[in-house]
Amino acid sequence: MSMSVSATSAPSGYATPKEKIPSLPTRVSPVHHGAGEQGRVYFIEEVIRSTALYDLLKILRDAGLPDAWLASGAIYQSVWNALTGKDAGHGIKDYDLIYHDEADTSYEAEDRVIKQLTKACEPLGLPVEIRNQARVHLWFPKHFGMDYPKLGCSLESLLYYASTTHSVAARLHDDDRLQIEAPFGLEPIFQMQMLPNKVLPNQQTFTQKATRLTKHWPELTIVPW
Repeated sequence: MSMSVSATSAPSGYATPKEKIPSLPTRVSPVHHGAGEQGRVYFIEEVIRSTALYDLLKILRDAGLPDAWLASGAIYQSVWNALTGKDAGHGIKDYDLIYHDEADTSYEAEDRVIKQLTKACEPLGLPVEIRNQARVHLWFPKHFGMDYPKLGCSLESLLYYASTTHSVAARLHDDDRLQIEAPFGLEPIFQMQMLPNKVLPNQQTFTQKATRLTKHWPELTIVPW
């Protein structure tokens, strides 16, 4: 399957104008998110810089892991909290840190990274989940009962989440520039819509996530599988 991941953040060296970044509201309408996709990117960047996500991204950057990103729930759920006036960490079950290292795809190598990065994140008090995307295809079939493709990079994993709404990732560059990636776009996050992704027969995971998420964000609309 070919991959086309849309780079939705500012290009390298671009100084984000502060006047374009929406102020974080105590509560705003889910559809009030600035002008188009770039406005949504600015909003996400401000959410990240205003929460513990920024410190987490600094730790991840400094760890020096190949192709490392913060992905999915911690990002879109933080946006939902900002949109609905909830506390910053409300409803966030864990913080997904992904990287892609083909040099050693053994469980032992991944376990060493998990232990090292978990220890580095301890001062933040955030429950992190760390996975090498280069080895997901090795354990996914046994765990979920379906095949999973061998990934060529971390961002390819975003194409296979049970919901396209959840397909978002962020990383922090050495110059402190944030990069946001969302292959299916950011609008559903701001519309608070959970859309199915049927590239894998993953309806059970979709349903389970929808059930959990609506308990924390009753404003969420679930588009049926």
